[in-house]
Amino acid sequence: MTRLFCAFFIIVALAGCGGGKSSPRNLDNACSIVDQRPKYLRAMKATERKWDIPVPVQMAIIHQESKFDGDARTPYQWSLGVIPMGRQSSAYGYSQALDGTWDHYRDSTRNRGAKRDNIRDATDFMGWYMNQTREKLGISLSDARNQYLAYHDGWTGYQRGSYKSKGWLLNVSSKVGERATMYDRQLRSCGKI
Repeated sequence: MTRLFCAFFIIVALAGCGGGKSSPRNLDNACSIVDQRPKYLRAMKATERKWDIPVPVQMAIIHQESKFDGDARTPYQWSLGVIPMGRQSSAYGYSQALDGTWDHYRDSTRNRGAKRDNIRDATDFMGWYMNQTREKLGISLSDARNQYLAYHDGWTGYQRGSYKSKGWLLNVSSKVGERATMYDRQLRSCGKI
């Protein structure tokens, strides 16, 4: 019995250590976020150089999708309130990319080793995706609101206007746009961009 208890204690202790991908504190302050996680800013600046996506747009969408949690996943669906039926979707990581879209990105960019829980890969994915959005739909790379609508509903959904009947999504996309503006102002005030 003692061995079983010790094994259980070790497993619980190791589980409590976490994976190091938890969210930074004070998500309403872009300067605080990048001070706590300098690698986030390096990754986003690399994406800005490569894909022309402004850092505040990247930050606002990551905030909405995962709250900067590299291990973020969609919630489980439940049957009868007690039987787990799997997750709502395959979305995972900082960018909440779906399995199929992530695979398309890895094939298109020949970045087969990319991981959704790696901030550099996640921001590169977002740059690739948003550039495709600009090419397919004509949405400016600095238009966080409409880029988010196309990010959430996909290119076909956006073209069809599926977001127009989703009041909640229109509200969320407006908040993403406002957050991008706020993050831009903050990052300029602390000299990060």
